[in-house]
Amino acid sequence: MSTQNPSAPLRVVVVGYGYWGPNLVRNVAERPELELAGLCERDPERAAAFSARMPGTPVIADFDDVLADASVDAVLIATPPRTHHALVAAALRAGKHVMVEKPLAKTAAEARDLIEIATANRLTLMPGHTFLYSPSVNKIRDLVLAGELGEVYFVTSSRMNLGKYQSDGVVCDLAPHDLSILMYLLDQPVVQVSASARSVFQDGVPEVAFLTLTFANGTAANVQISWLAPRKVREMVIVGSQKMVQYDDTAADETVRVYDRGMDIKTPKNFGEHQLSYRSGDIVIPRVEAAEPLSLELADFARAIVTGQRPRSHAELGYDIVACVEAAEESLRLGGTPVAVPALTAPALI
Repeated sequence: MSTQNPSAPLRVVVVGYGYWGPNLVRNVAERPELELAGLCERDPERAAAFSARMPGTPVIADFDDVLADASVDAVLIATPPRTHHALVAAALRAGKHVMVEKPLAKTAAEARDLIEIATANRLTLMPGHTFLYSPSVNKIRDLVLAGELGEVYFVTSSRMNLGKYQSDGVVCDLAPHDLSILMYLLDQPVVQVSASARSVFQDGVPEVAFLTLTFANGTAANVQISWLAPRKVREMVIVGSQKMVQYDDTAADETVRVYDRGMDIKTPKNFGEHQLSYRSGDIVIPRVEAAEPLSLELADFARAIVTGQRPRSHAELGYDIVACVEAAEESLRLGGTPVAVPALTAPALI
């Protein structure tokens, strides 16, 4: 691992210039804590597209050459999920800090292995769950932590679009977004998941799925994800005992709405029936500061490297999400039978 001067920017290499790589390159170039040391990309067309945007910045075809460069402090990996374990493990063993796009790995066992390698080498391993840095999501988390919603009963979430087809399936592609948001908002792991799905174009590659999640504290959530929808939907409704919140990530503004609505139950003084009364109060639209989540995520990655503190999107959360996705896919194979989500074993914890 290179010796890092705290006052000097961290030298990072972006690995992969497909869908997400250009966003990483742009944000790295804009962050004062980071210096773009190069791009690792084998595809000539993608490499040429990068060079046209960032002339003079090196393009490295061989990942081993990146790992052998002692001046490189960290790598940002934006490659298909099936490649994550091998690339991340090699980078960590070479002494590089790693931020890898979601999911952390394809299986819980792979994720656990990566955490153990990072821990043994005292390196920052950070999965790229960008929604944890969304100002709107953090506004809702503040409301939950402050008790504004009361007890959170359940959450419904929809993430749909006429989306980009991925061979890993819609659960691996889209579910990590909603899982990261839900685990972050509730500060609870998922202990059980059941799933149903439909594969239309290719057997074993579902384009639409429905997940039912049970959290450790009893809160329930239903998540609908789909690549086959007429319009883009990114909506979540959190129902609490005191208030409810609607989160619409596609809205130009007013992404968060807080509803003082619900039902109250009155316990009878005698043996009469319980009575429900409906409550309909104000709708509040809190102010949400504008900021690019990916830029905030990269700043947190740099801070974690320099200080040694755990980033907000930490590796244990990455494991929990991978384990939940793996359990959901097992539930699909079992025809929707609920599957327990295994917790990270103690020896792997950072």
